[in-house]
Amino acid sequence: METRDIVYIALFAAIMAALALFPPIMMPVVGVPITAQSMGPMLAGGVLGAKRGGLSVALLVLLVALGLPLLSGGRGGLGVFFGPTAGYIIGWIVAAFVIGYLTERFWTRLDFVTALLICVFGGVIVLYAIGVPWSAVVAKVTVMQALTGSAPFIPGDILKAVIAALVIVTVKRSYPLIGARAAA
Repeated sequence: METRDIVYIALFAAIMAALALFPPIMMPVVGVPITAQSMGPMLAGGVLGAKRGGLSVALLVLLVALGLPLLSGGRGGLGVFFGPTAGYIIGWIVAAFVIGYLTERFWTRLDFVTALLICVFGGVIVLYAIGVPWSAVVAKVTVMQALTGSAPFIPGDILKAVIAALVIVTVKRSYPLIGARAAA
């Protein structure tokens, strides 16, 4: 791993932390906020690729576990890993890796639609496949009830995927960080 890779990993961990500064929108009844931070794994994977994107999100999650208040609402510490959103927080690492892997595989023909589909797959489908069962266990409800409770977040997550796809395609055109790695 080169110094440049370490810088990119740290930079995207910082970007994800900065996304937490956008005020969360609390969903009535559910008690789980809609945050801009969940767009971070889409950006990290789509811009940095699988390895660096996954590592950048893992770095953020590690810093949160160590107690830094880097999550939306200034949350941090081990306690966040025992709540209903912990599956999503851990799932961010997997989502970033999956998005990065798919972006690398489709790099030569990556356009907005492909980037959007990749972000929706990794940032919504994969993420919910990890987060929903975790929420069900913590809340002591069925997976279907947890999925129903998570459904109001899907339109916002798709909007975040649209924004992330626009950024990914723009970065690909102007300053591609994956290009040489995808060709190898």
